[in-house]
Amino acid sequence: MTSLQAPSAVVMIRPHHFRSNPETKGDNAFQTLANASATATAAQALAEFDGAVEALRGAGVSVHVFDDTTTETPDSVFPNNWFSTHAGGHVAVYPMFAKNRRKERRWDVIELLKREYRVQDVIDYSGLEQDGLSLEGTGAMVLDHIGRIAYTVKSNRADPVLLERFCTHFNFEPMVFEAKDEAGRDVYHTNVLMGIGTGYALICLDMIADPARRVEVAARLEETGRQVIDLTPHQIANFAGNALELTGRKRLLALSAKALDALRPDQISVIEQSAEPLPLTIPTIETAGGSVRCMLAGIHLSPRERKSA
Repeated sequence: MTSLQAPSAVVMIRPHHFRSNPETKGDNAFQTLANASATATAAQALAEFDGAVEALRGAGVSVHVFDDTTTETPDSVFPNNWFSTHAGGHVAVYPMFAKNRRKERRWDVIELLKREYRVQDVIDYSGLEQDGLSLEGTGAMVLDHIGRIAYTVKSNRADPVLLERFCTHFNFEPMVFEAKDEAGRDVYHTNVLMGIGTGYALICLDMIADPARRVEVAARLEETGRQVIDLTPHQIANFAGNALELTGRKRLLALSAKALDALRPDQISVIEQSAEPLPLTIPTIETAGGSVRCMLAGIHLSPRERKSA
C-alpha cells in the first residue's frame, strides 16, 4: 500500500481572504476572474476548502490545516509552490516569482514538520529571489519520487540554474521541455500539464512543443513503469492534469470534480487499476488558476514515534 510517490499526509492552508491574484494574471492562463463580490467569493472558497479537508480526512489522509491570517496572500491556498518534502528527512523552501506570493512562506509550517516528522535538514533557496530567480516548488516541477526525475516546463517560474541546483541537492534528474496551450501561450506550471502516480501518469503530450521531446518524455514515463494517460488540451483546461496521488485507507487520486468529469471512462479505468479517484468540489478556488494538486503539499517524511508517558 505504501508508495514513495503517494504521501499519506498533507499540509493545507485555509484561505480566509481568497481572491484571484492580480500579480499572477499575466502568465497564468488558467486564471479567471469571478463576477461575484469579494466577500461572497472568499466565503465560497472557504466552504470548498473545508469540504475538501473533510473528504480527505474521511478517506484516511492525514491533513495538517493552517489558517491564513493576512489579507496580503490571495494564493495562500496553494502551499505546494513554496515548500516540498522528501524521503530521508529533507525539506526545500523555494523563491517565488510574484512578490505577494513570497509572503506565503510560514516558518510555523516548517516547525510543525520538525515536531511531527523526522526532518534532517531544510534547504532554503528563497534568498535567491533577490537575484530575480524563482523555482515554484512542485508547481514548477512534477517530481517522480521513484524514478528520481524532475519534469519541468520552461517558464519564468522555473529558473534553469536553480533547477540544476535543486536536482543536485535532492538527487533528481532534470527533464526540461517547452509546453504551450492551444492559443500558443506558455504553460506557467508543470503541474497543470501532468501528474504522476505510482502506476500511471496523466499528461497532455500534444502540448509539449518539440515532437522529439514529446517522444522522450513519454518514453521516460513508460521506462519507470507508468502507463501514460494522454490527456487532451480541453482536459488540461479543466485541470485533469492537476491531481495528486495519496495514500489513505487505500491509494487515492485526489482531483477536482471538474477534472474527473473531463476524463473519459477508459482513462478513469486505467487510474482505477491502482488508485481510487477522490473528487473534490472546488470551482471557486479553481478560478485562481490552480486546482486540487496545488492545494496539497504532500509530506514525504517519516512520522516521529510518540513517546508514551
